[in-house]
Amino acid sequence: MRNRNRASKNSVAQEKDSSSSSYYEGERLARLLKSIHKEIESTKTLEGNSLPEKFWFKQQFAIGVNEVTRVLERMSPVSESGRSLQQSHVMCTNHKVPSVHLQAILIASDCNPKWLAKHLPSLASSRKVPLIFVKDKRGGSLRLGELVKLKTAIAIGVKARGNAINEIVEGILCGNEINPDTDCQI
Repeated sequence: MRNRNRASKNSVAQEKDSSSSSYYEGERLARLLKSIHKEIESTKTLEGNSLPEKFWFKQQFAIGVNEVTRVLERMSPVSESGRSLQQSHVMCTNHKVPSVHLQAILIASDCNPKWLAKHLPSLASSRKVPLIFVKDKRGGSLRLGELVKLKTAIAIGVKARGNAINEIVEGILCGNEINPDTDCQI
């Protein structure tokens, strides 16, 4: 029993070490949030902002743990070779749920209780969706909430829509935080 606990603790420690590059805090976090906020504002002005702000944010992001989980569960799992394990979604009714894919998930590391977002890393890895952990002295959930004009947000999923927000997130995932105009492949 003791050996099993040690092995699980070691695997958790290794998992944290391997994902350490996806932690954003301090000045790096400020640059990340500032660049995403700038792209949100430019995308809103380009699209004409005909919808109320609340609905526009819901089109661009999955906001909150429940909505992020729902979108991830509707995405089909991806195998090691990169192919979808479920080729088609068969539903009992004739209505098809529009397929929404997440480009990345921003998760506040100060989530309390921790079990609220504990399932997201494993679910995201099965769908090949990258995670970005936000850690701040003031509170990562407060910083994420400011991004979508709410008080707090534990998790925000960036929906793949092909707009300027997706371009900046792709640049961040490629490691081009300062200069998002550089082309790169994930």
